[in-house]
Amino acid sequence: MSMEWIGYVAATLTTVAFVPQAIKTIRTRDTKGISLGMYVVFTIGIACWFGYGLVLQSWPMIIANIITFLLSATILVMKLRHG
Repeated sequence: MSMEWIGYVAATLTTVAFVPQAIKTIRTRDTKGISLGMYVVFTIGIACWFGYGLVLQSWPMIIANIITFLLSATILVMKLRHG
């Protein structure tokens, strides 16, 4: 029996958990409380997880990390512009 469903559940929960913060930051453009260093490291880490998902051909990892990467990269760009 395939246990890939666990990956889909984990990917969905961790991605959905990140969405409210991303929406709030994008709407308010307030990045004062965001650590630049943390978002640089986080965004690079997400890119690495995405690459790892590609190597493993793991769709839960690929989908979740591309979405999270796009959101975190957007916030990172906002922090660099408005920080």
